[in-house]
Amino acid sequence: MPGSTSNPSPPPDGERLARVALTRVLEPGDAVGGRWLREWGAVEVLRCLVEGRGPGDGEERLPGVTAKRWEGLLARAGRVRAERDLEAAGEAGARFVVPGDAEWPVQLDDLGDARPVGLWVRGRPSLRIWALRSVAVVGARACTEYGAHMAASLGAGLAERGWVVVSGGAYGVDGAAHRGALGAGGATVAVLACGVDRPYPRGHAQLIGRIAEQGLVVGELPPGDHPTPSRFILRNRVIAALTRGTVVVEAAYRSGALVTARSAQDLGRHTMGVPGPATSGLSAGVHELLRGDGVLVGDAAEVVELVGDMGELAPPRRGPVVPRDLLHPGAARVLAALPAHGSAAARDIARGAGTSADDAVARLYELRSLGFVERHGDGWQLTRQAILSLFPGGGGA
Repeated sequence: MPGSTSNPSPPPDGERLARVALTRVLEPGDAVGGRWLREWGAVEVLRCLVEGRGPGDGEERLPGVTAKRWEGLLARAGRVRAERDLEAAGEAGARFVVPGDAEWPVQLDDLGDARPVGLWVRGRPSLRIWALRSVAVVGARACTEYGAHMAASLGAGLAERGWVVVSGGAYGVDGAAHRGALGAGGATVAVLACGVDRPYPRGHAQLIGRIAEQGLVVGELPPGDHPTPSRFILRNRVIAALTRGTVVVEAAYRSGALVTARSAQDLGRHTMGVPGPATSGLSAGVHELLRGDGVLVGDAAEVVELVGDMGELAPPRRGPVVPRDLLHPGAARVLAALPAHGSAAARDIARGAGTSADDAVARLYELRSLGFVERHGDGWQLTRQAILSLFPGGGGA
C-alpha cells in the first residue's frame, strides 16, 4: 500500500531540518528524489548532495539521474540554508509539517514516492483534521459568471454542511470557491504553487491573507519561492490527494483542473463535474470528464451524497407541484376530457374520460368546488384559471 510510507512517530530534528533543506533542492513531485528519501532518509540524501557523491564508497552520485541533472541538484544543494528558511517561515506565521508528524495528512502518502518532502502551512487549524472531511473545487481561471456563481454556491453549500473547501487560490473558479466558503463562515484551504509567504496571484493577496486567518494556506515550496507552469501542474496532485473528491466547474480540454481530476481518479478519489452549455468551450473539458468516470453534480448536497458518509443523501428532485397534481386520478381524467374551448355535455365528458355519466357528474361538481370547471346550463367548461394551468401556451393545445 502506498500509505505504508508514513512514519509511526515524529522524525528527529535532523531529519526535519534536512527535509526543510531539500524543499529547495528537489522539485515537487520528484519521484526519483522520493525514492532516495524512502531508501536512505533525508539526512543521508542531503549529505550526498552537499558532498557531491553517492551513498556508497566509490559511487559518483545517487542513482536514477543523469550527470547533467546531478550537477543541477548539487548547485541547488550548495545554496540551501534550512535555518534561514525556518526563520522566514516563522515570521510569516508558517510551520513545516513532515511525514510522521501528528498534523501530516496520511492520505498524501497515497502519492507514493511523489508525495511532498514536507508542507509549509500557514494558519491555526490542523491540516490533518481538516483534510479528513474536505472536497476540492477547481476550474477555469477565465470562468464565466455562471462558473463563478456555481463555484461560490458550491463553496458556501459545502461549508454550511461542515466540509472544508480546498482549491488553488487562483483567479476564476478557485477564488469564487474560497470566497463562497469564507462568506458562509466556513473552512477553506488554499494550496499554492509558491512559497506560502508570497501570495500568488498578486491580485489575490488580500484573499489569501484572509484564508490564512480563517483557514489554511499550504505549499510545498519554501518561503519566497516563485511559481512556474510545471509547479502549478504538480501542485494539483496535492489538491487531489488531500481531499475525498474533486469537483470541476468549467474547464476547457487543456486545463489544469482536469489534471487535478485525473490525479483524483488515479488515487481512487471521487471525481465530479458541473455541466455547462454544450456550446461552451469552457465546459468542454467538464463534459468529457462526465462522459467518462466523472459524476454530474449540480449543488453541494449532491457532492456530499457522493463523498460523505452513508445516509448523507441529496433531497429528491422534482418540478414544482401544481394544483392538478393533487387531484384524484378519476377527477384528473374527467378534467382532461373537457375541451380547451367551449363547453361539453356531461355524457360527452364521461365518454372521453372512460367512465359512467353519474361518476362524471360527481367528478365535475368536485372540480367545480376546486375552481377548475364551471357549469353553463347543461354544459361544463374549463375556468380561465384551469386553462392557464393546463395550457400554459394560452389554450391552443
